[in-house]
Amino acid sequence: MIVAGFGFRDGATVASFAAALAGAQGGCPPVTLLAAPDDKAAALRPLAVSLNLDLATISRDRLRGLDTPTVSPASLKAYGVGSVAEAAALAAAGPGAILLCARFISPDRMATCAIATGTAT
Repeated sequence: MIVAGFGFRDGATVASFAAALAGAQGGCPPVTLLAAPDDKAAALRPLAVSLNLDLATISRDRLRGLDTPTVSPASLKAYGVGSVAEAAALAAAGPGAILLCARFISPDRMATCAIATGTAT
C-alpha cells in the first residue's frame, strides 16, 4: 500500500492538494490511498474522487506522538505531531510503515503531502 498523507491550512484548494501530491510523488510508486486528519478530510474528498482513490480519515489520537522527520511548530501546536502529512501517511499505512518521501509543500504553501508505504489493508 502506498499512502499519500496530507496536512493543510483552511482554504487549501484541490489545486493545492494536487500540487503537493505531484511534488511528493516524484520517483515514488503510484499512490493507492489518500489520508488526512478526520477533522479536515472533507476538503480532500474532491481530489480523492478525481483520482478514484479511497480517503482514510485519521483521528488526532492516532496522529499524536508519531515520530516524523519534519518538525513544524504549527503542526505541533495544532495536532501534537511534527508533520501532519507525514503522520497521516504513516498512520494510514499501518504498523511498520516507512516514509518514502518526507512532506512536500505546495507552491502556494497551503498544503503538504508525504508518501508512506506499509501493509495496512
